[in-house]
Amino acid sequence: MRIEVVTLFPALVEGALRHGVLARALERGLLHVGTEDPRAHTPDAHRTVDDRPYGGGPGMVLKPEPLCAAIAAARSRVPGGSCCIALSAQGQLLTQARVAQLARLPGLVLVAGRYEGIDERVLELAVDQELSIGDYVLSGGELPALVLIDALARLQPGALGDARSSVEESFAEGLLDWPHYTRPEDYLGHRVPAVLSSGDHAAIRRWRLKQSVGRTWLRRPELIGRAALDAERRDLLEEFLTEQSESAAKT
Repeated sequence: MRIEVVTLFPALVEGALRHGVLARALERGLLHVGTEDPRAHTPDAHRTVDDRPYGGGPGMVLKPEPLCAAIAAARSRVPGGSCCIALSAQGQLLTQARVAQLARLPGLVLVAGRYEGIDERVLELAVDQELSIGDYVLSGGELPALVLIDALARLQPGALGDARSSVEESFAEGLLDWPHYTRPEDYLGHRVPAVLSSGDHAAIRRWRLKQSVGRTWLRRPELIGRAALDAERRDLLEEFLTEQSESAAKT
């Protein structure tokens, strides 16, 4: 998969690509990430990329000429059938399901905005969709772009040490992940649940699924409706809630 990031701060993006899963995906040729700086498409000596907003107001707005030119240059380096996405607080919320959809594309152009925003005509003429990573405001689109790139990298075959990691984690099935434990078995009086060292794989699977459904109910109940629980998960949720009630009664 080839990704091009249109950004005023290429070094910010490139620096994050040197570590962890992203670095491994790049080294193995599973992912190719480049950058395009709109400043390279300005005709003036000051490399001006922004101007005051029409109608007044605070901040500056990214100009359409250099940004559209940068997007066009980035598009020329990604395969046909790729998509151009602007990272924006006004975009649709990024979810694991959306990441999985995007991972099937041959490439992406990611536009990282700055300042007060992007001239609306850029979004109309050169951008296919807008995505947001959450309901909060950041200084620019570089960090959201890196969040999306990292999520995409994890889904590239061969990027992770164990292929099961990308399917046995939060949101992979619309639910939060179950609790994880490692050695020592007893830490400050808090013991690892006995089932996890029982060797009974069926019991371990059932415990993990119950914890996943229960944790989602407690922490992100809005996800339960979307997950459309099957009979097994509904039964496990009832069992989890009963156990929680009994535990609360004892204390």
